[in-house]
Amino acid sequence: MKAVGIVVEYNPFHNGHAYHVEQTRKKSNADIVIAVMSGQFLQRGEPALLPKWQRAEMALLAGVDIVIELPYRFATQKADTFALGAISLLGHIGCSSICFGSEAGAIDPFFSTLHFLEQNKKAYEEKIKSFISQGLSYPSALSSAFLELNPTEEIVDLSKPNNILGFQYVKAINDLGFNMSALTIQRTIAGYHDQHFTSESIASATSIRKALFSPSGSLKEISHYVPSTTMTILADYNKSFKQFQHWENYWPLLQFKLLHTTTAELRNIYEVEEGLEYRVTEAALQATSFQDFMTKIKTKRYTWTRLQRMCTHILTNTTVSEMRQNMAHASYLRLLGMSENGRMYLNKWKSHTSIPIISKLSAYQGEDINLDIRASRIYALGARKEVIQSLLIMDYEQPPIYVKA
Repeated sequence: MKAVGIVVEYNPFHNGHAYHVEQTRKKSNADIVIAVMSGQFLQRGEPALLPKWQRAEMALLAGVDIVIELPYRFATQKADTFALGAISLLGHIGCSSICFGSEAGAIDPFFSTLHFLEQNKKAYEEKIKSFISQGLSYPSALSSAFLELNPTEEIVDLSKPNNILGFQYVKAINDLGFNMSALTIQRTIAGYHDQHFTSESIASATSIRKALFSPSGSLKEISHYVPSTTMTILADYNKSFKQFQHWENYWPLLQFKLLHTTTAELRNIYEVEEGLEYRVTEAALQATSFQDFMTKIKTKRYTWTRLQRMCTHILTNTTVSEMRQNMAHASYLRLLGMSENGRMYLNKWKSHTSIPIISKLSAYQGEDINLDIRASRIYALGARKEVIQSLLIMDYEQPPIYVKA
């Protein structure tokens, strides 16, 4: 059975994602679509709207065959590390190709860009350091350094968010030496960061979340932009848990953590660097909400996303040493769900993978999964008091979602 991989967050799964899954299957001519999906905290440093299990079910009901979790140490990282972890997992589970959405819409420019940067690696790295020393954020420094190299061949625009991730997927395949082809689908209509609805049926996950959390927001308002199966899962979750997760739910926990932790201890937390420990401590004394806190600590040097990721690591008490362990590749496959075809594929493939497939957390003794466990526990604490316990035990009691055709 031929498998194609996709890297996703599904926060939540919407019509654009459904199109991606459909086109991925067609473009790759694969029998199985395998999604590597971020867990409870996401690449932009945000808690997921709802837990990984519900998001995995959304994917399976919309045509994905297998959903595996991207571990916390990769899921909450900048694009290159995020991509390395995802591609590592897709390689271990036997994917012969990966398909991603991009603003470019053609795959050749990604390989041309990779070749160009490999030829100009030293100059590129020196220019990045120079721009960072001038106060630019890391993403801005990357883009500025690339443009200053004056590329003349067909290249990809690395100022676009999906192009950036797509390039890192292609680079990770090359760096890891996998025999995996790369495919891309044009991202149209709704941009990754779009804040508002601009189409009758396609919207970004950002605009969907914004609509849900607006003062007059309701599930009805997003019904045109998500599959009916997503709507049902969102409605059921909201009925049972009374709210969707977002950063303001965690502000009291983050503020408490900041105010009882010394600056020396904060320096040991991943991504707290260059004096940020003093800035966040002072802001925690003054801020009245997470939004207010973020506004107070934001600088030109650090993007909002970079600072949110730092806040996530502070919230979960994730240290530098913890994050730097096993960052070269994923060391386990955490199975979140499968279709009937996915089950058959796993039965055939499981003897070929060199890393363990975890379907029951209590049966796995490795310490490398401790970060994921802790992240899930902290995530649960952002829920309403009466449902925290059910979320706390979900990671241990929830078996992989099974969707029979």
